[in-house]
Amino acid sequence: MSPARPNARRPERRRARLAAAASAAALSLALGVLPTQASAAGPVTAGPATALPAAPPGAAGHRLDRAALRDSLAAIHRAGMYGAFSSVRDGSEQWQGATGLADVDTGRRMRPGFEHRIGSITKTFTAVAVLQQVHQGRVGLDAPIGRYLPELVPGERGRQVTVRMLLNHTSGIADYVLPAFPGIVENPGEVLEANRFRRLDPEHLARLGLAAPPAAGRGKHAYANTNYVLLGLLLEKVTGQDAETYITRHVIRKAGLRHTYFPASPRLSGPHARMYESMFGLIEPARDFSVYDMSWAGTAGAMVSTTRDLNDFYRQLLGGKLLGPAGLRAMKTTVPAYDTEPGEEAAMRYGLGIYTLRMPDGRWYWGHDGGVFGAGTWALSTEDGRRQVAVGYNLMKYQRFEDDGRPKPDPIGDALFQYVGGALGGVPGKPSAALRRAAPGPLSPLSSPAPHGLPR
Repeated sequence: MSPARPNARRPERRRARLAAAASAAALSLALGVLPTQASAAGPVTAGPATALPAAPPGAAGHRLDRAALRDSLAAIHRAGMYGAFSSVRDGSEQWQGATGLADVDTGRRMRPGFEHRIGSITKTFTAVAVLQQVHQGRVGLDAPIGRYLPELVPGERGRQVTVRMLLNHTSGIADYVLPAFPGIVENPGEVLEANRFRRLDPEHLARLGLAAPPAAGRGKHAYANTNYVLLGLLLEKVTGQDAETYITRHVIRKAGLRHTYFPASPRLSGPHARMYESMFGLIEPARDFSVYDMSWAGTAGAMVSTTRDLNDFYRQLLGGKLLGPAGLRAMKTTVPAYDTEPGEEAAMRYGLGIYTLRMPDGRWYWGHDGGVFGAGTWALSTEDGRRQVAVGYNLMKYQRFEDDGRPKPDPIGDALFQYVGGALGGVPGKPSAALRRAAPGPLSPLSSPAPHGLPR
């Protein structure tokens, strides 16, 4: 079942609709999906952030209901997603499932265990690597980035922007993706096709972001991939190794992950689904971009993994096996991920390469999401890492808009959210308006810096 397609419109009207969506999202082509509004985080210091309520006793005590998981996952396909696959854990109990199509032309079915491009979940891996260097004394968490990369980030910015600010996106540095893909808003299909095998240097990407107008001032949360490309360059400077090589050796291998890697070519090396990009209906029919040079994302979003590996990774991270207590405590020091109304508490807060999200059951869960051209992934865990879900899907920017730019109803996002909530052991339900605004992009294409799946 494919998502409903809008009625035929004049090309200029369709382009205007996408441009409006991109404008409302501030940086609609950012890897990873967070709200657009710059959060009123205030000055970032080394001190602790607001304490978050932990999941109540028994939050992860539910056993896995396999029949309910199968039906809830299948509902994502019934809602219009081409295909999805997932891994769920409760303690030592595990379940994997899949629904829908991996290839809409041949009818090949989606399977559990497929490799998948995980987009901005890469940022958690990069953050772990940086915090390892902090622990070893090679990097100061509140040291200015100009100390390490003086030629790339000189002057006042180099003195004022700290490593911590890069990690939690409060640097006041813009995203590089729109300038790296000129014309993508007006002619997305042509631009994406023309750049399929283009190699991009991380320093070039960083300079594009540094030169672009920022979405928010320094000290306010504004999601930008440039932050994590700069962190990759920082890793290279202090370790003397290629950043992707360092992360592979000291994070991926340390965690014992067997199907997680930075791709060496535009093609994935293991079994995978085709990954379809719709760009809100402007690429019609949706086009397969599973073959793509991911140098444009690098340490911000290039990695490949499986849903089972992602659960392994976050369980080890949250259990203190990849970082010491100080490093994990720093990672979980958060700022609001979006502006709130007076008296309203943010339902999403961003730490150092990881976020925490309050789901409809009232509990806070930790993880990240990511979207690249054609591929979306979302991974959440209880704070102790006992109850976990990771889900991947293969149709991006499926959302549709009215002519005035207002989003149409989003049954795929609702089904995805209900699946994740139920898999975590909570009470499945549609998100409130506030949570929809805060939640990852599949639910809220206009209120995330990347309508889910625009590279983020």
